[in-house]
Amino acid sequence: MPLITDTDTLDAFCKSLVEEPFITVDTEFMREKTYWPILCLVQVAGTDDARVIDAMAPGIDLAPLFELMDNPKILKVFHAARQDLEIFYQLMGHLPTPLFDTQIAAMVCGFGDSVGYQTLIEKLTKAHIDKSSRFTDWSVRPLSERQITYALSDVTHLRDAYRKLADKLHQNGREAWLDEEMETLMADRTYDPDPQDSYRRIKSKGANPRLLAILRELAAWRELECRKRDLPRNRVLRDEALLEIAHHTPKTVEELARTRGLGQRLAEGSMGAGILEAVIRGKAVADADLPKIKAKKNLPRGIGPIIDLLKVLLKMKCDTSDVAQKLLASSADIEQIAAFGEEADVAAMHGWRRELFGEDALRLKNGEIGFAIKGQNLSLITPAKD
Repeated sequence: MPLITDTDTLDAFCKSLVEEPFITVDTEFMREKTYWPILCLVQVAGTDDARVIDAMAPGIDLAPLFELMDNPKILKVFHAARQDLEIFYQLMGHLPTPLFDTQIAAMVCGFGDSVGYQTLIEKLTKAHIDKSSRFTDWSVRPLSERQITYALSDVTHLRDAYRKLADKLHQNGREAWLDEEMETLMADRTYDPDPQDSYRRIKSKGANPRLLAILRELAAWRELECRKRDLPRNRVLRDEALLEIAHHTPKTVEELARTRGLGQRLAEGSMGAGILEAVIRGKAVADADLPKIKAKKNLPRGIGPIIDLLKVLLKMKCDTSDVAQKLLASSADIEQIAAFGEEADVAAMHGWRRELFGEDALRLKNGEIGFAIKGQNLSLITPAKD
């Protein structure tokens, strides 16, 4: 039976995988009404065996699974791992290692921007995946045979996809590229962000440093409140309400109650007191400690054609090297390189991106190389000197 509902069976299954060079892993969870994801299932596959672990089964202890995830000799393969890893980080207190994300690997190998699991599997293995159970409620028991089959398919097909991607990375000599891209995914700060940074996710065009300081305190208060009450952010207070409060800086319960979507009852309660205290803290921030607003450099006039040429170079590089454009350089990167050259502090000017694109982008901008059309192909040439 592929469904594991007790600790002894889970322990035996995990022990059977300890000699595997890699395992594929996926999770099913619910998060619509909570701040923290509710883990419902964990799917794990080795070379020959694959199981669905019912994380909600009465009395089940996931310790054997966590021990497996901690095994440094076994590579854990995920697809689009960010949310899965958040769950393991919260349950284990740290990330499982080592890791391999097939979505990131696929971008490095030229399969497009943020390619989905179904698309990747079809391209790599020609297998068709039935996604009809994709939006099912995984917290409802009992699970149907169709749900279990669907859940298993998320890790069984992933085995072949991983092998093909790993081979392609090795053949192209791009393992180091993947390692560089995995750094952010594997950083603890990705899964345990500072509440004081949560204001950055709120769109606040035209805000001044003082308003941002108040918004920073309000957003941090909301983040801690959400964690404590295990509620989504918008269920506690919407972004629009935080912005309105930051703009009007209410001093009293009566003034706070006038905020849209808040109301007298909430303003008079403990949440209202917390909001008013956050406003006071934001207003008291010393000028030297106010959030810094990074001044956006104005682009010089007349660089439109340079931007267009750099975009052609980007497309050419991506086509010839099989790398997703989104991964190599953004439109903002292109604009900064066109305007400021070597001084452009953008991802495309660092690491493997600079090697593949940035150096030639600078040479093109400086007139050291140009384009030539040969038949149906575009190539780079070095102009003849006078």
